[in-house]
Amino acid sequence: MGASTHRPRIGILIMANHFESELTQYLKQFKADNPGTEAGQRAGRARLWDKDLDPEAQDSFRAARVPQDPYVYYQKA
Repeated sequence: MGASTHRPRIGILIMANHFESELTQYLKQFKADNPGTEAGQRAGRARLWDKDLDPEAQDSFRAARVPQDPYVYYQKA
């Protein structure tokens, strides 16, 4: 294993560190042009997903659960 076998790998790693896809470039430019985008995304996530769950309500939901039949499309006669 000579030094020449390691040079291309180092060159590829150096090039990979500087490479940015067109999508990454677009997103960076979009965020620079619209600085409130990430804050809006976080606010939307908080509104839809980041909720405090009531443990008592969760317990009652679990207790009220009805077991599902293995084949739901078959109607029992």
